[in-house]
Amino acid sequence: MTAILVADDDEDIRELVLFKLEAAGFDVTAVDNGLSALEAARNRPPDLALLDVMMPGLSGIDVCRALRAEEATAQLPVILLTARAQEGDVQIGFGAGADDYVVKPFSPKELVSRVEAVLSRAKA
Repeated sequence: MTAILVADDDEDIRELVLFKLEAAGFDVTAVDNGLSALEAARNRPPDLALLDVMMPGLSGIDVCRALRAEEATAQLPVILLTARAQEGDVQIGFGAGADDYVVKPFSPKELVSRVEAVLSRAKA
């Protein structure tokens, strides 16, 4: 089963994403901050990480950069979730190594489609 790590400090969003991804057949680990996300990815590397940009402690951008810097997780597909939709914010996200950038609010169906698309590109 494909493993996905979800990190978002907003419990409602985290639970919605968890529910939708599990319903789509994914094995999901959900955490509420960047440090926990980094620890989870190091301990049991997922097939994809879905990271909120603005979290306490380490941001999703920080986590993405850290994952890219480590050999074991350098190729891990990363999707950033954020309310920040300015062009500069998107550039920072992709510059940190993100594979996709999803702006909140988002359609849960679209999010699942994007996860599936990034995973299929990563396996190609």
